[in-house]
Amino acid sequence: MHVVRTPGISDYFSLVKINHTIFSLPFALIGFFLAVKTHEQNLNLRMLLLVVLCILFARNAAMGFNRYADRDIDIKNPRTASREIPSKVISPGAALAFVIINACLFIGTSYLLNFLCFLLSPVALIVVLGYSLTKRFTYLSHVFLGLGLSLAPIGAYLAVTARFDLLPLVYSFVVIFWVAGFDILYAMQDIDFDRSESLKSLPARLGRVNALILSAVFHVCAIILVIAGGFIGGFHLLYWIGAAIFAILLCYEHVIIKPTDISRVNLAFATMNGMASVIFAGFVIADLFFS
Repeated sequence: MHVVRTPGISDYFSLVKINHTIFSLPFALIGFFLAVKTHEQNLNLRMLLLVVLCILFARNAAMGFNRYADRDIDIKNPRTASREIPSKVISPGAALAFVIINACLFIGTSYLLNFLCFLLSPVALIVVLGYSLTKRFTYLSHVFLGLGLSLAPIGAYLAVTARFDLLPLVYSFVVIFWVAGFDILYAMQDIDFDRSESLKSLPARLGRVNALILSAVFHVCAIILVIAGGFIGGFHLLYWIGAAIFAILLCYEHVIIKPTDISRVNLAFATMNGMASVIFAGFVIADLFFS
């Protein structure tokens, strides 16, 4: 007799790759501490917790919807067939309920921050959830992913100040180019599958060589914007050390991935980019408070 196992919290964390929150959270912390420092406010731990929860809930909703929307695609792809919905660890209905719960929690938490964040929260959800549908109609799906994650630094800044400023917007554009660049690398794993299913990705459209070139161009743009942010913000030595490490790690991704060998794409995608975001954020925040 087959026993249906009730999914646990670890299954839902696996569904949304909770460890990949490391891509967006460090830049959210940059936006938060930048606002605290430049507006000479006291550190509000309650507000910091609410910002972290907003990032978590929004990302859970986005990734859960991605898995729900792609369930019929994932089951056909050998690389993704073992994911929680295709393997029936989590049902589509349960995944959709998870998305709705996290979306509501995101809106509710935004309300506790300030009214502007509350008003903008549905717009943010449209962006981060809408990414999951873009591969069906545009080759710029990688840029849309970057756009979704780019809301983290400006959103955290708005949570503290309730106003837009140039510098957090610069870091949002850093995230757009950085994320789009590494998502192109990640999508190289599925070139043949995407072509067979008429899914739109830049590697499927351009081929490996040109996709690698475009990814490198995006990462160069991210590095240039990091440098611009350093000058605009009037940062000091610690910032530039962090910026240098960030640039070196992005460049290293393009050393270990070649058109004829993408075996280390997961090292580049998860490890290198996770290290890049954490280290850069650490040095930026240290520069803000100790330089």
